[in-house]
Amino acid sequence: MRSKVILLRVLLLAIAICLTGCFSSNPEDVEAFAKPEKVLVTAENYVLQPPDEIQIFCTKVPEIHEQLQQIRPDGRVSFEGVGELQAAGRTPKELANVLRERVMLLYALPGENPIDVRVEVYQSGFYYVLGQVFFPGPKVCTGRDTVLRSIADARPNAMAWLERIQIIRPSSDENIPPKIFELNYDRMRAHGDNSKNVLLQEGDIVYVPPTVLAAVGLKIAELIRPITQAFSTVSITQAAAP
Repeated sequence: MRSKVILLRVLLLAIAICLTGCFSSNPEDVEAFAKPEKVLVTAENYVLQPPDEIQIFCTKVPEIHEQLQQIRPDGRVSFEGVGELQAAGRTPKELANVLRERVMLLYALPGENPIDVRVEVYQSGFYYVLGQVFFPGPKVCTGRDTVLRSIADARPNAMAWLERIQIIRPSSDENIPPKIFELNYDRMRAHGDNSKNVLLQEGDIVYVPPTVLAAVGLKIAELIRPITQAFSTVSITQAAAP
């Protein structure tokens, strides 16, 4: 019995050391992320990409009014009587100006902004929530997604280490390390500490690690799973034998 307790303590210590080694966050890296109250992020400066969906509003031109268009893989949209337009890489306002120039060849459009382009479905960019949450995976990035909302929507489970959630911004340059900082979600939700409630951008990762005890349980489950599967196979084989 004593040897089992010692073995368990050693295992706990080893996993704790491994977990500590996995955390390579730098508190100063939070400065690389924008704060929602300091940046005006609206649909107007959202850059369109396939397969985003847009809707056109122009009551003076029935052919395009309330048309819903999905940006094609080639980055273009097309309208009857107007033709094809490059949408990818432009903001909704920029696309509206281009569309206005085309339409004015056919119609007289009074006013400064007779055409309105709105983003109906954001689906070209994603950030990721991984780890101990009920709803992990890619999440559509709108440019207005905060860390607090991303974690709340993903719903951490009972194994989540809420005090050491990692926010990661990968780097496409091998000479530039990724930006990683750590936040305490418990403090954020219980005390209203929004000092690290930053905006996420495309490609960002929110990693919710397991607690030390949860990591031990996961590791033990991983070790005994092959044994359990082997016994299950044997039992099924014996049950099927005549």
